[in-house]
Amino acid sequence: MTENTETKHDRGQPKSRIGFVTSNKMAKTVVVMVQRRAAHSQYGKVQTKRAKYKAHVEDHDPKKPTIFEGDKVLIVETAPMSKDKRWRVQKVLERAANV
Repeated sequence: MTENTETKHDRGQPKSRIGFVTSNKMAKTVVVMVQRRAAHSQYGKVQTKRAKYKAHVEDHDPKKPTIFEGDKVLIVETAPMSKDKRWRVQKVLERAANV
C-alpha cells in the first residue's frame, strides 16, 4: 500500500458516546450531555463525570424539531464541521417521556 492511499480500515473505528439531549435550539445542532463514572486516580472514590458535546443533525430545525430535549441519542465522532462540532447524531435510542 502506498503512502497517499487511505482506506476506511486505516482510520480505525470512530469513537461513540451515548447521552441525553440538553438543548435543541440551534439549527442542525443539538447539545448532548454524556455522563460516565470513573474512580479518582489518587483516592479511588467513584465520581460521576460529565461532558457536553455539540452534535450535528442534518434535518433538524428548531421550529419543527426532529430531536427533543431529553432524548437518548448515540453520537459518533466525525471530521470537524465547525469550531465546536466534531460529533454527529447517528440514531435516537429513546424518545423523551414528556413528548
